[in-house]
Amino acid sequence: MLEAKVVLPTAEDFPDPYDKTAVTAERLFHRVCAYMQVGNARVQLEVFADETEELREILPYWHGDEGQRAAGIYLDHGKDAVFPDEEKPMVVAIRSTQLKDPLSLVGTMAHELGHVILLGGRLLDPAATSDHEPMTDLLTVFLGLGIFTANSAARFKQYQDERRQGWSMKRLGYLPEQLYGYALAKFAMERGEGKPVWAKHLCTNVRSYFKQSQRWLQKNSPLIQRAATGQS
Repeated sequence: MLEAKVVLPTAEDFPDPYDKTAVTAERLFHRVCAYMQVGNARVQLEVFADETEELREILPYWHGDEGQRAAGIYLDHGKDAVFPDEEKPMVVAIRSTQLKDPLSLVGTMAHELGHVILLGGRLLDPAATSDHEPMTDLLTVFLGLGIFTANSAARFKQYQDERRQGWSMKRLGYLPEQLYGYALAKFAMERGEGKPVWAKHLCTNVRSYFKQSQRWLQKNSPLIQRAATGQS
């Protein structure tokens, strides 16, 4: 956590051209893998079709909440049946509509790569850890990808063209914006960053929760330290 690079939504951190295709998404994925220190040989990217997008193309009016649908899927096939000493690559599958939103795409990739680290690395047993999904979201914060997952936690979008109009609310991940704000404030505090320059890249809501949490942590720092050491 202390050595993690805070990844920003800038051309400096993502210099590769991106045209919303699976080919350029693959390059993006390799870069996120590098930031999270996950070897490309361990995991491969797949894109699966989004049936909801087909409905939008057919219906003149569409509204919906995308929060209950998985933006990405993590798959671990385990040992190879032919060569049992070798493990098959893990798979991160991304919903095709994610390709249109590069910020949420990076957030989804980071979350699923968190599964690769925690579950694929056998650091957590999902059957015995009921909160492994929100813990995976927290991992993205403490490995430097929190700007992407936090900014994608809740996104409202409206659209209209010659044939259709509608709205959608996209909820990415398992943590609300308030908890992302606190986690990022805790992250900054542990790193000794009182006024981190990366905070300007947070969306309005998350940045507000971040500043509130910073003030609370600063005010209650002695109490937190005593609690951490078991002192009354």
